[in-house]
Amino acid sequence: MRDRGIHSRRRPIIPPVAPAHDPSTEGLPGADLVRAGISDLVAGRATAEAALVRMARPRLRAIGLEIPDTRDDEPAGHALYGMLDAEDPATAHSRYNALVGRMVSFARAAEHAPTGRR
Repeated sequence: MRDRGIHSRRRPIIPPVAPAHDPSTEGLPGADLVRAGISDLVAGRATAEAALVRMARPRLRAIGLEIPDTRDDEPAGHALYGMLDAEDPATAHSRYNALVGRMVSFARAAEHAPTGRR
């Protein structure tokens, strides 16, 4: 099924499946970020982890994780970079790339997990 991006049908907010409690994602690289990001989205907290999960929402949903919809004024990537820049402008770029890399590692590992998450 083709993902239509932001114009696709809105899904109701459903309590998400936390990767740490899902045996097929436990121990995967970046599962801690995904778990924290989902929890933060559900709680309505604007954190770097939540922004990272928002960035990867289509791919995470394709893997089978339930990621809540949110109404955000700012693109997730901009929000993430802004938070990192506010903490330490000198390292924001490298930390942004590292976090995105960890999310990509998680998604790739989950897509290829032998338990057939996908």
